[in-house]
Amino acid sequence: MDIFSKGMAAGAALLACGWATTAMAQSGPDYFNGKTINYIIATEPGGGYDTYGRLVCEFMQKHLPGSTFVVRNMPGAGNLLGANYIAASKPNGLTIGSFNTGLVYSQLSGNAGVKFDLTKMSWIGKAASEPRVIVVSADTDIKTFKELHDLDRKLKFSASGIGSASEVDTTMLVSALKLPIDVISGYSGNDDQLAIMRGEVQGVLSSRSSFEPFVRDGHGRFLAQIGGSDTDVPQLATLVDGEEAQKAIALVESQSEISRLTVGPEGIPDDILATLRDAYSAATSDPEFIAKAEKLGLPLDPLVGDKVADLVKKALDQSPEMVSFLKQALKKD
Repeated sequence: MDIFSKGMAAGAALLACGWATTAMAQSGPDYFNGKTINYIIATEPGGGYDTYGRLVCEFMQKHLPGSTFVVRNMPGAGNLLGANYIAASKPNGLTIGSFNTGLVYSQLSGNAGVKFDLTKMSWIGKAASEPRVIVVSADTDIKTFKELHDLDRKLKFSASGIGSASEVDTTMLVSALKLPIDVISGYSGNDDQLAIMRGEVQGVLSSRSSFEPFVRDGHGRFLAQIGGSDTDVPQLATLVDGEEAQKAIALVESQSEISRLTVGPEGIPDDILATLRDAYSAATSDPEFIAKAEKLGLPLDPLVGDKVADLVKKALDQSPEMVSFLKQALKKD
């Protein structure tokens, strides 16, 4: 090897060493020092997803010194707009976010708008488990689920955008339980509560935490609950018969375990993902975070990393019969 070639080889080695040293210096929390993390929330401002997302951002930033979290609301197409954006982002840990668990249904049913595989995304954590509740307006004379089921007229129930967990859950249960309900989509954030108070709709299927203050203030009434350990409201599964009805309830309950999630695109390097997970764990166990969540009335049941990924995989591991049932229940007339 001549002197020139030896010099080139030595230079390349030094350059490689330099890159390695830089990479090592930027591993772990140092990687995020001075960087901006875009946190995508696939819903409009206001409402549960937005509130949880902003709280998570505040405390992840606290536990990633030198980082700056910027929240970007990106609603549309039943959360698909925001979810697809997250999935298509560079896997560098600088774009993460949250979306509705209804996208589990979208993937199961083969929705053409899904541009990702939830089982392959980089799962960071989830903040809560959210039992679902059937709520009716206090202005109605309906006191029990049986009275709702036996009505000789139809009620209007609000739901979020088409494809959201709210819309899918409600449509599927109405079909499986033969409920006298028309599902009206397009109510985001707290619009559903205002719609009930205005008399535009008479009820909703939603997360319990979102409607606890609403019911406590005398505007609504809980008729039944899906999931959770509360005993003050009857579990819907105990109030209905029939295999299809029980299947639908079980599928909705599987979604209630994965709530208020934080996720990044597929392929985030292990060290960067581990740092994000550590920051998420520190954020959701921070006493100040817990105190703020309690003040806001936000229930907490955090999980981190692979434990969340396992729940997502479990929710997506449905039999062909269950997938067929889901597609049929969601088929528009």
